[in-house]
Amino acid sequence: MLYKRSSALFNEAEQVIPGGVNSPVRAFKAVGGTPIFAKSASGAYVYDEDDNRFIDYINSWGPMILGHAHKPVVDAVIEKSKLGTSFGMPTAIETEIAELAVSMVPNIDKIRFVNSGTEACMSAVRLARGFTNNDKIIKFAGCYHGHSDSFLIQAGSGAVTFGSPNSPGVTQGTAKDTLLARYNDLEHVEALLEANKNEVACIILEPVAGNMGCIPPKEGFLQGLRNLCDKHKVLLIFDEVMTGFRLAKGGAQELFGINADIVCFGKVIGGGLPVGAFAARNEIMNYLAPLGPVYQAGTLSGNPLAMAAGLAMLKELNEDQDVFNRLNAKTEYLHKGCAEVLDRLNVDYTINRVGSMISIHFYKDSVVDFETAALGNNDKFKAFFHGMLDNGIYIAPSAFETWFVSDALSYEDLDETIKAVEKVVSQLK
Repeated sequence: MLYKRSSALFNEAEQVIPGGVNSPVRAFKAVGGTPIFAKSASGAYVYDEDDNRFIDYINSWGPMILGHAHKPVVDAVIEKSKLGTSFGMPTAIETEIAELAVSMVPNIDKIRFVNSGTEACMSAVRLARGFTNNDKIIKFAGCYHGHSDSFLIQAGSGAVTFGSPNSPGVTQGTAKDTLLARYNDLEHVEALLEANKNEVACIILEPVAGNMGCIPPKEGFLQGLRNLCDKHKVLLIFDEVMTGFRLAKGGAQELFGINADIVCFGKVIGGGLPVGAFAARNEIMNYLAPLGPVYQAGTLSGNPLAMAAGLAMLKELNEDQDVFNRLNAKTEYLHKGCAEVLDRLNVDYTINRVGSMISIHFYKDSVVDFETAALGNNDKFKAFFHGMLDNGIYIAPSAFETWFVSDALSYEDLDETIKAVEKVVSQLK
């Protein structure tokens, strides 16, 4: 494929935008080459400025669970925009989407909307600290919770991609309050809690990691964390920015049957517009201003266009009884097809999958945490990424990112993807 227009646009962007992008992973630094510039998208496909068509497995990094330009979402935004785009005042639609979200997700009584997943996780940790009156938090190596200072301590995804997981600008004072644990390692978590008794406010994690590739929790890991939090009087925060309303109506809490104390949302909850949220039971949420002492605010929080998009998306997911079964079935089909190809070609690989999240790791053993994810053959992934791109398949431009399957994908699209995997990998050998 030719990417002349994208290359020209990238050169222009580099003159006025740091690195030419507004989010680092878009720059293709992890895989080399020039990023493609999107022009439009519809259903399962995204089209670039050179009019190339790609089967899309990024889906705006997760929110397009029903496909791009989904008509009910687009219509809702258009109609709401005719009434005004922002007020800085309460609107009825905020309550409507809040009531729906609370009804869909187990173990939450109240929800507050913000503008991004980063903001949701940052606010959730502040709330946990205020509620417990403790300062320290435990996060997991390779889990990414946005670019708030507390989280840029061996973060996954973009931070790992650029080789600077401990970002300049994060103070030593902030870093000392962030304790780093190994994902899927309960003993390590318990050791940290014992060494910091009565100092830890919360444990925050992606219940299914998506920022070191897709990495599922081991059997008993989430329940073990729940037990440790109860024992040490620490709050358990699920960062469901990726998993919320994607793995099930009620997200990972519903899928795994584990209750978190605070849950963070993003991606799907905004229907493609910038929305995040955090939610908990009444006794915790009532610590937020204006009811309580923990301050959190946002001029554009609850923006009517974003609320309209999110409400349309959640309504459809709530009313379609079969959508998650379809998503799971399509992802399983992709998994099996890719596995058959890679087995036949005698390639070292591991495929991890949970619901409609999936990753191919070019590593022969189990990938269960950041350390094992980092052992993958990154050079092979770079070549694989560009080969897939040239065959019309758009996957994440980083080995440390999950793929997202949308319901708009047909089985013909999946077959085309599997054939591309076979063609590309056979050329890599």
